[in-house]
Amino acid sequence: MTPRIKARLVVTITPADVGRRVTTRREVPGGYRDAVGVLESWTDGVLAVRKRDGTLVEIPEDTLAAAKIVQPRSR
Repeated sequence: MTPRIKARLVVTITPADVGRRVTTRREVPGGYRDAVGVLESWTDGVLAVRKRDGTLVEIPEDTLAAAKIVQPRSR
């Protein structure tokens, strides 16, 4: 039997990170969804992340399983 490696999911972003590039993982029915982009706002418990394709993803903070700052996208 091979050992399984468990990842520790943590949220390390705050409203002070608005304007920075983030990666998020949130719980949805049936699993998880990820979004990577610029954190545009964090208001009244909802994060708004603008993805590279221009779509805006609104994420209720109580669904966040993990989130962190990532490096700006290289050109």
